[in-house]
Amino acid sequence: MVAGPGRGRLPGPRLSRVTVLGAGSIGCFVGGCWQAAGLDVSFIGRPSFDRDIADHGLTLSDYSGWAASLPPDRVDYRTRPDTLASADIIALCVKSGATADAAREIATNGRPGTTVISFQNGISNVDVLERLLGDRFTVVRGMVPYNVAYLGDGRFHKGVAGVLYAEDCPETRSLAAAIGQSPAALKLSDDMLGIAWGKLLINLNNAVNALSGRTLIEQLRERDYRRVVAACQREGLRLLRRAGIEPAKVGAVGPGLLPWVIGSPNWLFRNIFMKSWKIDARARSSMADDLAAGRKTEVDYINGELVKLADRLGIRAPVNGRIVELIRNAEGGAPPLAPAALRAAVLGN
Repeated sequence: MVAGPGRGRLPGPRLSRVTVLGAGSIGCFVGGCWQAAGLDVSFIGRPSFDRDIADHGLTLSDYSGWAASLPPDRVDYRTRPDTLASADIIALCVKSGATADAAREIATNGRPGTTVISFQNGISNVDVLERLLGDRFTVVRGMVPYNVAYLGDGRFHKGVAGVLYAEDCPETRSLAAAIGQSPAALKLSDDMLGIAWGKLLINLNNAVNALSGRTLIEQLRERDYRRVVAACQREGLRLLRRAGIEPAKVGAVGPGLLPWVIGSPNWLFRNIFMKSWKIDARARSSMADDLAAGRKTEVDYINGELVKLADRLGIRAPVNGRIVELIRNAEGGAPPLAPAALRAAVLGN
Protein backbone atom coordinates (compact mmCIF):
# COMPACT_ATOMS: atom_id res chain seq x y z
CA MET A 1 0.00 0.00 0.00
CA VAL A 2 1.44 3.36 -1.00
CA ALA A 3 0.94 6.86 0.41
CA GLY A 4 -0.95 5.71 3.49
CA PRO A 5 -1.82 7.79 6.54
CA GLY A 6 1.49 7.35 8.36
CA ARG A 7 1.86 7.07 12.13
CA GLY A 8 0.46 10.44 13.08
CA ARG A 9 3.76 11.82 14.40
CA LEU A 10 3.97 15.50 15.13
CA PRO A 11 5.77 17.34 12.29
CA GLY A 12 9.49 17.70 12.81
CA PRO A 13 11.61 20.75 12.01
CA ARG A 14 11.41 22.20 8.52
CA LEU A 15 13.57 20.16 6.15
CA SER A 16 16.74 22.08 5.39
CA ARG A 17 19.71 19.72 5.20
CA VAL A 18 20.37 16.05 4.37
CA THR A 19 23.48 14.10 5.36
CA VAL A 20 24.21 10.78 3.68
CA LEU A 21 26.05 8.59 6.18
CA GLY A 22 27.86 5.72 4.47
CA ALA A 23 28.14 7.40 1.10
CA GLY A 24 29.28 4.54 -1.09
CA SER A 25 27.75 3.72 -4.46
CA ILE A 26 24.10 3.88 -3.35
CA GLY A 27 24.64 6.85 -1.03
CA CYS A 28 26.54 8.90 -3.60
CA PHE A 29 23.94 8.23 -6.29
CA VAL A 30 20.95 8.98 -4.07
CA GLY A 31 22.51 12.02 -2.40
CA GLY A 32 23.83 13.31 -5.72
CA CYS A 33 20.39 13.03 -7.33
CA TRP A 34 18.83 14.82 -4.37
CA GLN A 35 21.39 17.61 -4.61
CA ALA A 36 20.78 17.86 -8.36
CA ALA A 37 17.08 18.27 -7.49
CA GLY A 38 17.92 21.26 -5.28
CA LEU A 39 18.38 19.80 -1.80
CA ASP A 40 21.23 20.77 0.53
CA VAL A 41 23.21 17.52 0.83
CA SER A 42 26.45 16.50 2.49
CA PHE A 43 28.18 13.11 2.28
CA ILE A 44 30.16 11.09 4.82
CA GLY A 45 32.09 8.08 3.54
CA ARG A 46 35.36 6.38 2.70
CA PRO A 47 38.68 8.16 1.97
CA SER A 48 38.91 6.52 -1.47
CA PHE A 49 35.62 8.10 -2.59
CA ASP A 50 36.62 11.38 -0.95
CA ARG A 51 39.76 11.53 -3.10
CA ASP A 52 37.98 10.60 -6.33
CA ILE A 53 35.16 13.07 -5.80
CA ALA A 54 37.60 15.82 -4.84
CA ASP A 55 39.32 15.25 -8.19
CA HIS A 56 36.31 14.58 -10.44
CA GLY A 57 33.10 15.64 -8.68
CA LEU A 58 29.99 13.48 -9.01
CA THR A 59 28.74 12.17 -12.35
CA LEU A 60 25.39 10.37 -12.15
CA SER A 61 23.67 8.30 -14.84
CA ASP A 62 21.03 5.62 -15.25
CA TYR A 63 19.85 2.94 -17.70
CA SER A 64 17.42 5.39 -19.40
CA GLY A 65 20.17 7.75 -20.54
CA TRP A 66 19.57 10.35 -17.80
CA ALA A 67 22.75 12.03 -16.55
CA ALA A 68 23.81 14.86 -14.25
CA SER A 69 27.13 16.20 -13.01
CA LEU A 70 28.19 18.08 -9.89
CA PRO A 71 31.66 19.68 -9.99
CA PRO A 72 34.07 19.01 -7.09
CA ASP A 73 33.53 22.40 -5.45
CA ARG A 74 29.79 21.69 -5.17
CA VAL A 75 30.13 18.31 -3.42
CA ASP A 76 30.51 18.38 0.37
CA TYR A 77 32.11 14.96 0.88
CA ARG A 78 33.86 14.21 4.18
CA THR A 79 35.36 11.23 5.98
CA ARG A 80 34.45 12.47 9.48
CA PRO A 81 30.94 12.92 10.96
CA ASP A 82 31.19 16.71 10.99
CA THR A 83 27.84 17.43 9.33
CA LEU A 84 25.66 15.10 11.40
CA ALA A 85 25.00 17.85 13.95
CA SER A 86 23.42 20.12 11.32
CA ALA A 87 21.36 17.45 9.53
CA ASP A 88 17.57 17.38 9.59
CA ILE A 89 17.54 14.08 7.68
CA ILE A 90 20.24 11.40 7.92
CA ALA A 91 20.08 8.94 5.02
CA LEU A 92 21.81 5.87 6.41
CA CYS A 93 23.46 3.82 3.66
CA VAL A 94 26.16 1.91 5.55
CA LYS A 95 26.47 -1.84 5.09
CA SER A 96 24.23 -3.73 7.49
CA GLY A 97 27.14 -5.06 9.54
CA ALA A 98 28.10 -1.47 10.38
CA THR A 99 24.65 -0.42 11.63
CA ALA A 100 25.49 -0.48 15.34
CA ASP A 101 28.65 1.59 14.83
CA ALA A 102 26.72 4.09 12.69
CA ALA A 103 24.01 4.37 15.35
CA ARG A 104 26.61 5.19 17.99
CA GLU A 105 28.13 7.80 15.67
CA ILE A 106 24.70 9.37 15.15
CA ALA A 107 23.96 9.31 18.89
CA THR A 108 27.27 11.06 19.63
CA ASN A 109 27.27 13.63 16.84
CA GLY A 110 23.67 14.02 15.65
CA ARG A 111 21.09 16.52 16.86
CA PRO A 112 18.20 15.06 18.90
CA GLY A 113 14.99 15.09 16.86
CA THR A 114 16.75 14.31 13.59
CA THR A 115 15.08 11.77 11.30
CA VAL A 116 17.23 8.74 10.39
CA ILE A 117 16.10 6.82 7.29
CA SER A 118 17.59 3.33 6.95
CA PHE A 119 18.24 2.72 3.24
CA GLN A 120 19.86 -0.65 4.01
CA ASN A 121 19.42 -4.25 2.99
CA GLY A 122 17.72 -6.69 5.31
CA ILE A 123 15.11 -6.49 8.03
CA SER A 124 16.79 -6.07 11.41
CA ASN A 125 18.68 -2.79 10.93
CA VAL A 126 15.75 -0.67 12.10
CA ASP A 127 15.55 -2.71 15.32
CA VAL A 128 19.24 -2.02 15.97
CA LEU A 129 18.81 1.70 15.30
CA GLU A 130 15.74 2.02 17.52
CA ARG A 131 17.47 0.18 20.35
CA LEU A 132 20.61 2.34 20.23
CA LEU A 133 19.05 5.71 19.36
CA GLY A 134 16.04 5.40 21.64
CA ASP A 135 13.57 8.27 21.70
CA ARG A 136 16.15 10.94 20.83
CA PHE A 137 15.87 10.33 17.06
CA THR A 138 13.05 9.41 14.69
CA VAL A 139 13.97 6.13 12.96
CA VAL A 140 12.27 5.43 9.63
CA ARG A 141 12.46 2.30 7.50
CA GLY A 142 13.43 2.83 3.85
CA MET A 143 14.21 0.61 0.88
CA VAL A 144 16.43 0.82 -2.20
CA PRO A 145 15.17 -1.43 -5.03
CA TYR A 146 18.06 -0.95 -7.43
CA ASN A 147 21.78 -1.47 -7.81
CA VAL A 148 24.30 1.31 -8.44
CA ALA A 149 27.69 0.60 -9.98
CA TYR A 150 30.74 2.72 -9.30
CA LEU A 151 32.53 3.23 -12.62
CA GLY A 152 35.50 5.16 -11.23
CA ASP A 153 36.45 8.85 -11.40
CA GLY A 154 33.36 9.90 -9.42
CA ARG A 155 30.91 8.19 -11.83
CA PHE A 156 27.90 6.34 -10.40
CA HIS A 157 25.48 4.43 -12.64
CA LYS A 158 22.01 3.15 -11.73
CA GLY A 159 21.61 0.00 -13.81
CA VAL A 160 18.12 -1.19 -12.78
CA ALA A 161 14.70 0.50 -12.71
CA GLY A 162 12.94 1.45 -9.47
CA VAL A 163 12.28 4.23 -6.97
CA LEU A 164 13.20 4.56 -3.32
CA TYR A 165 10.63 3.76 -0.64
CA ALA A 166 10.28 5.16 2.87
CA GLU A 167 7.75 5.04 5.65
CA ASP A 168 5.02 7.65 5.30
CA CYS A 169 5.43 10.32 7.98
CA PRO A 170 5.58 14.15 8.02
CA GLU A 171 9.36 14.24 7.60
CA THR A 172 9.41 11.93 4.60
CA ARG A 173 6.47 13.74 2.99
CA SER A 174 8.50 16.95 3.07
CA LEU A 175 11.52 15.12 1.71
CA ALA A 176 9.59 13.43 -1.12
CA ALA A 177 8.04 16.73 -2.15
CA ALA A 178 11.45 18.42 -2.20
CA ILE A 179 12.98 15.65 -4.35
CA GLY A 180 10.14 15.58 -6.88
CA GLN A 181 10.66 13.61 -10.09
CA SER A 182 14.15 12.15 -10.06
CA PRO A 183 16.02 8.88 -10.66
CA ALA A 184 16.17 8.88 -6.83
CA ALA A 185 12.52 9.86 -6.30
CA LEU A 186 10.94 8.79 -3.01
CA LYS A 187 7.68 6.83 -2.76
CA LEU A 188 5.93 6.61 0.62
CA SER A 189 4.20 3.62 2.20
CA ASP A 190 2.56 2.64 5.47
CA ASP A 191 3.59 -1.02 4.99
CA MET A 192 7.36 -0.73 5.00
CA LEU A 193 7.92 -3.98 6.90
CA GLY A 194 5.95 -5.86 4.24
CA ILE A 195 7.92 -4.02 1.54
CA ALA A 196 11.20 -4.90 3.28
CA TRP A 197 10.31 -8.60 3.24
CA GLY A 198 9.13 -8.36 -0.37
CA LYS A 199 12.44 -6.73 -1.32
CA LEU A 200 14.37 -9.39 0.58
CA LEU A 201 12.73 -12.12 -1.52
CA ILE A 202 13.93 -10.34 -4.66
CA ASN A 203 17.36 -9.78 -3.12
CA LEU A 204 17.82 -13.54 -2.76
CA ASN A 205 19.19 -13.29 -6.30
CA ASN A 206 22.09 -11.15 -5.02
CA ALA A 207 24.05 -14.06 -3.61
CA VAL A 208 23.50 -16.21 -6.70
CA ASN A 209 24.70 -13.34 -8.87
CA ALA A 210 27.78 -12.97 -6.67
CA LEU A 211 28.52 -16.71 -6.81
CA SER A 212 28.15 -16.73 -10.59
CA GLY A 213 30.82 -14.07 -11.18
CA ARG A 214 28.67 -12.69 -14.02
CA THR A 215 26.65 -9.58 -14.74
CA LEU A 216 22.98 -9.70 -13.77
CA ILE A 217 21.85 -10.18 -17.36
CA GLU A 218 24.37 -12.95 -17.99
CA GLN A 219 23.40 -14.71 -14.76
CA LEU A 220 19.65 -14.40 -15.29
CA ARG A 221 19.93 -15.92 -18.76
CA GLU A 222 20.99 -19.24 -17.18
CA ARG A 223 18.08 -21.31 -15.88
CA ASP A 224 20.21 -23.32 -13.45
CA TYR A 225 21.15 -20.12 -11.63
CA ARG A 226 17.49 -19.07 -11.64
CA ARG A 227 16.40 -22.45 -10.27
CA VAL A 228 18.60 -21.83 -7.24
CA VAL A 229 17.09 -18.37 -6.75
CA ALA A 230 13.56 -19.81 -7.08
CA ALA A 231 14.34 -22.48 -4.47
CA CYS A 232 15.57 -19.78 -2.07
CA GLN A 233 12.38 -17.82 -2.65
CA ARG A 234 10.07 -20.82 -2.19
CA GLU A 235 11.79 -21.63 1.09
CA GLY A 236 11.49 -17.99 2.15
CA LEU A 237 7.78 -17.87 1.34
CA ARG A 238 7.16 -21.03 3.39
CA LEU A 239 8.96 -19.52 6.37
CA LEU A 240 7.07 -16.24 6.10
CA ARG A 241 3.72 -18.06 5.96
CA ARG A 242 4.72 -20.10 9.02
CA ALA A 243 5.62 -16.87 10.85
CA GLY A 244 2.41 -15.08 9.81
CA ILE A 245 4.34 -12.44 7.81
CA GLU A 246 2.87 -11.10 4.58
CA PRO A 247 5.47 -9.74 2.15
CA ALA A 248 4.33 -6.86 -0.05
CA LYS A 249 4.53 -6.69 -3.82
CA VAL A 250 7.71 -4.91 -4.88
CA GLY A 251 7.99 -4.40 -8.62
CA ALA A 252 5.94 -6.00 -11.36
CA VAL A 253 5.58 -9.50 -9.87
CA GLY A 254 3.88 -10.40 -6.58
CA PRO A 255 5.78 -12.47 -3.98
CA GLY A 256 3.81 -15.65 -4.59
CA LEU A 257 4.60 -15.64 -8.30
CA LEU A 258 8.30 -14.80 -7.98
CA PRO A 259 9.63 -18.38 -7.84
CA TRP A 260 7.46 -19.42 -10.78
CA VAL A 261 8.66 -16.48 -12.89
CA ILE A 262 12.33 -16.83 -11.93
CA GLY A 263 12.37 -20.59 -12.44
CA SER A 264 10.43 -20.61 -15.71
CA PRO A 265 11.92 -22.18 -18.87
CA ASN A 266 14.42 -20.08 -20.80
CA TRP A 267 12.13 -19.50 -23.78
CA LEU A 268 9.46 -18.03 -21.51
CA PHE A 269 11.75 -16.13 -19.15
CA ARG A 270 13.94 -14.56 -21.84
CA ASN A 271 11.18 -13.66 -24.30
CA ILE A 272 8.48 -12.50 -21.89
CA PHE A 273 9.73 -11.62 -18.42
CA MET A 274 13.28 -10.46 -19.05
CA LYS A 275 12.24 -8.11 -21.84
CA SER A 276 9.96 -6.25 -19.43
CA TRP A 277 12.70 -5.71 -16.82
CA LYS A 278 14.96 -2.71 -17.27
CA ILE A 279 18.43 -4.06 -16.46
CA ASP A 280 21.57 -2.37 -17.73
CA ALA A 281 24.17 -4.64 -19.33
CA ARG A 282 26.74 -3.45 -16.77
CA ALA A 283 24.61 -4.10 -13.67
CA ARG A 284 25.77 -6.49 -10.97
CA SER A 285 24.45 -7.10 -7.47
CA SER A 286 25.95 -5.20 -4.54
CA MET A 287 27.07 -8.55 -3.12
CA ALA A 288 29.01 -9.23 -6.30
CA ASP A 289 30.65 -5.81 -5.95
CA ASP A 290 31.60 -6.63 -2.35
CA LEU A 291 33.20 -9.93 -3.36
CA ALA A 292 35.11 -8.25 -6.18
CA ALA A 293 36.43 -5.62 -3.74
CA GLY A 294 37.40 -8.19 -1.10
CA ARG A 295 34.81 -6.88 1.37
CA LYS A 296 32.62 -8.91 3.72
CA THR A 297 29.20 -9.31 2.12
CA GLU A 298 25.72 -8.69 3.55
CA VAL A 299 24.60 -12.31 3.13
CA ASP A 300 23.74 -12.53 6.86
CA TYR A 301 21.19 -9.76 6.32
CA ILE A 302 19.58 -11.29 3.22
CA ASN A 303 19.64 -15.12 3.03
CA GLY A 304 20.79 -15.12 6.65
CA GLU A 305 17.61 -13.30 7.74
CA LEU A 306 15.64 -16.35 6.59
CA VAL A 307 18.02 -18.69 8.39
CA LYS A 308 17.49 -16.69 11.60
CA LEU A 309 13.72 -16.70 11.09
CA ALA A 310 13.81 -20.49 10.68
CA ASP A 311 15.80 -20.78 13.92
CA ARG A 312 13.16 -18.72 15.75
CA LEU A 313 10.47 -21.03 14.36
CA GLY A 314 12.38 -24.12 15.42
CA ILE A 315 12.83 -25.40 11.86
CA ARG A 316 15.56 -25.37 9.20
CA ALA A 317 16.24 -23.32 6.08
CA PRO A 318 18.65 -25.66 4.23
CA VAL A 319 18.60 -23.89 0.85
CA ASN A 320 19.34 -20.41 2.17
CA GLY A 321 21.70 -21.86 4.76
CA ARG A 322 23.73 -23.51 1.98
CA ILE A 323 23.88 -20.20 0.08
CA VAL A 324 25.30 -18.52 3.20
CA GLU A 325 27.99 -21.23 3.38
CA LEU A 326 28.92 -20.80 -0.29
CA ILE A 327 29.19 -17.02 0.06
CA ARG A 328 31.48 -17.53 3.06
CA ASN A 329 33.63 -19.77 0.85
CA ALA A 330 33.66 -17.08 -1.85
CA GLU A 331 34.71 -14.46 0.71
CA GLY A 332 37.63 -16.78 1.47
CA GLY A 333 38.65 -16.88 -2.19
CA ALA A 334 36.62 -19.73 -3.71
CA PRO A 335 36.13 -19.19 -7.47
CA PRO A 336 32.77 -18.52 -9.17
CA LEU A 337 30.49 -21.49 -9.82
CA ALA A 338 29.12 -22.46 -13.23
CA PRO A 339 25.33 -22.81 -13.49
CA ALA A 340 25.14 -26.62 -13.16
CA ALA A 341 27.78 -26.63 -10.41
CA LEU A 342 25.86 -24.13 -8.30
CA ARG A 343 22.60 -26.00 -8.84
CA ALA A 344 24.25 -29.24 -7.70
CA ALA A 345 25.94 -27.58 -4.72
CA VAL A 346 22.66 -26.11 -3.42
CA LEU A 347 19.92 -28.41 -4.66
CA GLY A 348 21.86 -31.65 -5.04
CA ASN A 349 20.52 -32.39 -8.50
